[in-house]
Amino acid sequence: MELTDEEFEEAEARMARLRQSGHSISARYDRRTSRIIVMLNTGVQLAFPTKLAEGLSGAAPENLAEIEISPTGLALHWPRLDADIYIPALLSGIFGSKNWMARHLGAAGGRKRSEAKSAAARTNGQKGGRPRKQAAG
Repeated sequence: MELTDEEFEEAEARMARLRQSGHSISARYDRRTSRIIVMLNTGVQLAFPTKLAEGLSGAAPENLAEIEISPTGLALHWPRLDADIYIPALLSGIFGSKNWMARHLGAAGGRKRSEAKSAAARTNGQKGGRPRKQAAG
């Protein structure tokens, strides 16, 4: 597939708009807090725990310490982990793919406790509880 001059110019314009919102100028791993710290050109500094980011959770500190910034400043790459984070997504609170985010947010939601959830569980228990799973066969 060949890229036309018009498509190339549109892509460059999109990238320029994204860079205006902020792009990374430096990134480092802080071993003491287990956080990635990203400095943006706007003066904003972002810090997030590695356990929140797809591909970084559970990685060894020496692998987390090697971070590359894309030429546009819009992405971070960990070559030893083959992991990437897109800065505009990070600014929106997105730390991984849709599937990864759904899995992690769903797990967090399942651990939440509220009076409404407790009352629903009690009501369900009075009805005999959750039905047993049937063996497939």
